[in-house]
Amino acid sequence: MNSVVVAVLVMLVLSLLRTNVVISLIVGAIAGGLLGGLGLEETINAFSKGLGGGAQVALSYALLGAFAVAIAKSGLPHLIADKAVAMLGKNGDNPQKVKHLKYGLIGVLVLVAISSQNIIPIHIAFIPLLIPPLLMVMAKLHLDRRLIACVLAFGLITPYMFLPVGFGGIFLNEILLANLADNGLAIEGINATQAMLIPALGMLAGLLVAVFVTYRGKREYDIEKLQEAESISVSYSPKSLGMSVVAIAAAFVVQLLTDSMILGAMIGFLVFSLSGVINWKASDGVFVDGMKMMSMVGFIMIAAAGFAEVLRQTGDIANLVNNSAALIGSNKSLAALVMLAVGLLITMGIGSSFSTIPIISAIYVPLAMQLGFSPLAIVALVGTAAALGDAGSPTSDSTLGPTAGLNADGQHNHIWDTVVPTFLHYNLPLLVFGWVAAITL
Repeated sequence: MNSVVVAVLVMLVLSLLRTNVVISLIVGAIAGGLLGGLGLEETINAFSKGLGGGAQVALSYALLGAFAVAIAKSGLPHLIADKAVAMLGKNGDNPQKVKHLKYGLIGVLVLVAISSQNIIPIHIAFIPLLIPPLLMVMAKLHLDRRLIACVLAFGLITPYMFLPVGFGGIFLNEILLANLADNGLAIEGINATQAMLIPALGMLAGLLVAVFVTYRGKREYDIEKLQEAESISVSYSPKSLGMSVVAIAAAFVVQLLTDSMILGAMIGFLVFSLSGVINWKASDGVFVDGMKMMSMVGFIMIAAAGFAEVLRQTGDIANLVNNSAALIGSNKSLAALVMLAVGLLITMGIGSSFSTIPIISAIYVPLAMQLGFSPLAIVALVGTAAALGDAGSPTSDSTLGPTAGLNADGQHNHIWDTVVPTFLHYNLPLLVFGWVAAITL
């Protein structure tokens, strides 16, 4: 059996059995490396070599965690909670107000997540800053955090699949169309947005099912655990709230100017410290608390980079693509389904849809042209095959980001509350809608 398939399956099964994701990644990498002919020492060396690839993102998350704790200590979360309670009325017994606030919050989060990919292209940097302060509001509304994970994943993935601006401009134009052209497809006059419309509708369908069917009911969370995680006084002042706004704005502006989450988070944290909102002598403790909150996500990112490097060095990613092409024959419907499924497997393993396109396009483009797929269909096929797995991968920033914010109080499991819900609501519809796009365009 292909070593990539084995490595990904081992990692996923262990994760679903509630084995720590970092351990699952290490065991999966060893299994894949040994089966791929690397030998134990070569596998460990490859894994170690890849670790550095996740270090920058891990450090970014650690600094964002410290910044998020500083925001919590400013009293902003309690102000938001107080306003929400006031809107809900006494004991939250006004169903109409609860409904309006619930769907209003969901709508705002969708718009913010979408904007983070294009209007203000900060990607996942907003999550540790925005979501932890809203956890108290969500708890008061009895909102299921699995729904919020799906909402955030939709906003992080759909824009780059469909809108040719921001990260979407990179994905659609600089990576997808460029790789298709490099592999022999004439892309003159091709509108990537038109090609990806049907797959994007699959993402929308998944979101609507999550909001109005799967997670429409109430879910209880322990308020005391949430308050303990915040571990701050409920008092706040105009100065602390004002500096929160200044610090958040400064962090966002610095990141936009420098394209560095690390520098942006550091500047935001320094604003709190230098303004006196966070006592200078206590700033070290706040920083450590933030790093603790984000440490698991950081370690997963680092281990995922090592896992991906092992898969690359086995050489079996290319073999998987080649072997799948050999099985297809001349059946267009089967070809579309197999190519999408292989893309899902690869992206779930390496955790990046952007990195999947160069891997699969070299084989998929000539094969699809030979089978008679239209240029638009090929764009939809390769683009969807790459995007598949971004939601639902334990190592993707589209799942790690939501978990980072939603698990601030330890009441949100990465695998069962983020990975599984986003896989079911987005990867399954994408398989169907991507297949429809490939055979109809």
